[in-house]
Amino acid sequence: MKFELTQRPRRLRTTNIIRGLVRETRLSADTLVYPFFVVEGVDIKEEIPTMPGQYRWSIDRLYELLNEILKSGIKSVLIFGIPNVKDEFGSSAWDKNGIVQKALRYIKKYFPDIYCITDVCMCEYTSHGHCGIICGDYVDNDKTLEVLAKTALSHAEAGADMIAPSDMMDGRIAAIRKALDNSGYINTPIMSYSVKYSSAFYGPFRDAADSAPAFGDRKSYQMDFHNSREAILEAELDISEGADILMVKPGMAYLDVLKEIKNKFNKPVALYSVSGEYSMIKAGAKLGYIDEMSIVGESTVCMYRAGADILITYYAMEIAKLIKEGKIG
Repeated sequence: MKFELTQRPRRLRTTNIIRGLVRETRLSADTLVYPFFVVEGVDIKEEIPTMPGQYRWSIDRLYELLNEILKSGIKSVLIFGIPNVKDEFGSSAWDKNGIVQKALRYIKKYFPDIYCITDVCMCEYTSHGHCGIICGDYVDNDKTLEVLAKTALSHAEAGADMIAPSDMMDGRIAAIRKALDNSGYINTPIMSYSVKYSSAFYGPFRDAADSAPAFGDRKSYQMDFHNSREAILEAELDISEGADILMVKPGMAYLDVLKEIKNKFNKPVALYSVSGEYSMIKAGAKLGYIDEMSIVGESTVCMYRAGADILITYYAMEIAKLIKEGKIG
């Protein structure tokens, strides 16, 4: 039987070449950021139990990871520091000889082509595990701004190319921008964790960074996952305070929010595919329930399709390989 169809969308799906020509979402390793954890000590490459294939690295062994990153085609990293000593105020966060500051100086000396983004938050550095200065049982917003600004400035002085505050304190972008500008770092951009939800997807990260709160939770400063309009407000405030890039975190379960942010604002938008997302895929693959790289490729394309300009992910090197092999792109 012959049908006279005016429109046949399948015409544009018949071969790899035509599918590539009309593809709506394009991927590049240039847009990937690889996050990693650096610790004090010597000769440390310690696998994170809840994140198979991810490690805590001492500075003297970072060359192993950084060579692998460059070989994959990735140019950008996000650095998380884990200090030996924590106190109530997180004072090692802005120490000139702190773990992130030392890592930055090492990378800039031996791997100058790597673009270094630094996480600015207090949870890894405080004895109580909260993202700011505690007054009673409450995180004091304005007192925390002072230490966040000092920490960001110390990172810039040590060689950070970009600052990424993840604390979710009100006004922290303005405080950090002022501190950087007043010290001559007017060209150091800020990638704000603008839309960061209070999420169970962070569980493995807290194991990796030893940053679980000693009491309570972070719901008084991280966003309620029931809300999406609030995300618009947070992004608007960050832009007004000087944010150069907006971020949505977590990734997979928040693509609707990512799409809203992308459509609403004329700023680059990053998406952080977090530890829980990584670990779920790893666990499912280990059990034989899913094909790991097929899931990674598909979920990655979905994140870019929803609006990500930048993707921060522990799978960054695997994704770069998939792109290079033409399996996604």
